[in-house]
Amino acid sequence: MNLKIAILSGDGIGPEVTLQAKKALYAIGVVYNHEFIFEDAYIGAIAIEKTGKPLPDQTLNLCRNTDSILFGAIGDPKYDNDPSAKVRPEQGLLKLRKELGLYANIRPIKAYPKLMGSSPIKKEVLQGTDFVVYRELNGGMYFGEKKTNEAGTYASDLCEYNEDEIAKIAHLAFKAAQSRRKKVTLVDKANVLETSRLWRRVVSEIAKEYPEVTLECLYVDNAAMQIIVNPRQFDILLTDNLFGDILSDEASVISGSIGLMSSASIGDTHSLFEPIHGCYTEAKDKNIANPIASILSVALLLEHFGLTQEAKKVIGAVEKAILSNVVTVDLKVDSQFGTNEVGDFIANYILNEGDDYFKKDFVQIGQSTIV
Repeated sequence: MNLKIAILSGDGIGPEVTLQAKKALYAIGVVYNHEFIFEDAYIGAIAIEKTGKPLPDQTLNLCRNTDSILFGAIGDPKYDNDPSAKVRPEQGLLKLRKELGLYANIRPIKAYPKLMGSSPIKKEVLQGTDFVVYRELNGGMYFGEKKTNEAGTYASDLCEYNEDEIAKIAHLAFKAAQSRRKKVTLVDKANVLETSRLWRRVVSEIAKEYPEVTLECLYVDNAAMQIIVNPRQFDILLTDNLFGDILSDEASVISGSIGLMSSASIGDTHSLFEPIHGCYTEAKDKNIANPIASILSVALLLEHFGLTQEAKKVIGAVEKAILSNVVTVDLKVDSQFGTNEVGDFIANYILNEGDDYFKKDFVQIGQSTIV
């Protein structure tokens, strides 16, 4: 298979972790005889610096004419600390999602046995946790009409949804549940919000088309608590844009680090794959950022294009790195391995499974050596 992939590495640690994802894809291409063609473009704060726009026309045109997008991170503290800024890095990503029709965000949540000690949640609570958040990505408060008065003393963000927007992602969620544990949990605030009542009505109707799948409904405040106290109960968690953003970030504590969390943004004709950890500017160029989320995004990309065996190969290499303690300091505070070393280990394991990239004795003491 030949795939042309737009690389939007973005801001902060984005370029560093995206480089490791490219290494993994290159290794997959060598092993399975695929060709991946990469083309880089600006988005976010770096795009504002270079072009004045958070999403330059050149970047958007590239994304429209590639098979998929590998995304890094977006944002910069100088914009976070300036609420009056009219042009913001995040506007680039929101516009990209809208222009490409990326309506579904899919985030796998998994507890790795080796890393359960890294999570603040008790091991006995985490064991067996494996669910996926399906978040609607193109509607709701993020895209609704926004108002402020001239004095800056009043503001509003309109939350809007229609039946078609809800139905599209609901069908995706129910189809995914059919091949998993056959359970969908709708998260809303139907006791308060009209949009949530619409979600509940539409999803309940769609559930009748999937009689083998159980539908349950939870208010968002209860769901936020249940993710912490009993995450094993979830299989597919379906929700709107705002709730999905918050809950999936909350769920990152299950894995032990937000640096393990990957996501896919899917539309009818376009797709984008990214880590969810943000720009983490404090770690920029220090070789300490965790690249695993970006590398796991590669697995989601491969799965999306039907390359199931290749996706499993990437996941297996990540799990090997975790089992071998070849991880960054967010997962092992005394680790001597950095962003590049973790990426190299995973890529080499894909290329040469069974031929350790790091000699065993050196892995144990945190020193790498190419064999």
